[in-house]
Amino acid sequence: MEEVRASCAWVSSCASNVTLDYSGIEKAAQLMKNSIPKVEWDFERIHYFDGGPLTVQYLLVLDAVNFCFWPDEELSYEHLAKGLKETLLSDKSAFDADRLQKYTGPELRRMLKWTKPLPLENERARLLREVGIGLESSFDGKASKLVDSCENSAAKLVSLLTSHFPGFRDHAVYKGRQVFFYKRAQIFAADLWGAFKGRRYGEFKDAEALTMFADYIIPAVLEQLGVLRYSPFLSNAIASDREVACGSEEEVEIRACSVHAVEEIRDSIRKKSGKQYLSVELDLWLWAYGVKCPSLQHHRTLSMYY
Repeated sequence: MEEVRASCAWVSSCASNVTLDYSGIEKAAQLMKNSIPKVEWDFERIHYFDGGPLTVQYLLVLDAVNFCFWPDEELSYEHLAKGLKETLLSDKSAFDADRLQKYTGPELRRMLKWTKPLPLENERARLLREVGIGLESSFDGKASKLVDSCENSAAKLVSLLTSHFPGFRDHAVYKGRQVFFYKRAQIFAADLWGAFKGRRYGEFKDAEALTMFADYIIPAVLEQLGVLRYSPFLSNAIASDREVACGSEEEVEIRACSVHAVEEIRDSIRKKSGKQYLSVELDLWLWAYGVKCPSLQHHRTLSMYY
């Protein structure tokens, strides 16, 4: 996880399309410091939870395909979480490793009761198959055994995921150097922590190691709060809904500067109030803020990473 922080800080130091506004960071810290919510996982009641290993299996499947909804304006994360939940409620073996290895795009679509092709549908199905193969070959088919192997370390869980499941290797090359994000791998750890309330499969001695989850919504919120400033070129691209290419300097800067900005906000809150918040908690605040802003305009990148 230090690779994530260090590489994102480095991008922030030499970015040309995205810059951090430190007066905006101070204002955001002031705004947020007394209103960080307690993390309440599944407050919408859209996830599967039975308190045991099947929940872990569900979350790994969910986070394997949790990306890129925007090309279909009617599709959302809620459809994914709820559709997979209903699949499992009707068939407890639906996410067994051997079955995951056989799913196709249309079958995933049917699970979600979605009548149109999903964005990046074939890639989503490929990642389901990859999860099934990885679980069967290394963890007796059980996501719970993967989590047992991390020794209550969120950082080690991220490392295990990215080692055994290539689809979770969320990184890019920027100006000749590698930059790490690991968004969906970190989301899996955070989902476990939230779902199990920091106990059993969600008990991590280092939850503070997790960073924010570099996605579409949080950067847009940070830009609206004056924490991030975009170049005229990038602002125009976002305002006109032009696609920002995956792996381009602009896209890497948006994500990396967002990670670094949230770390700076967290440090500012600690210095101002002495309160030690997790980056995960700040991410939740920013995400909730973004959901309440229907006019929020985010960058558009076709990516399997977020």
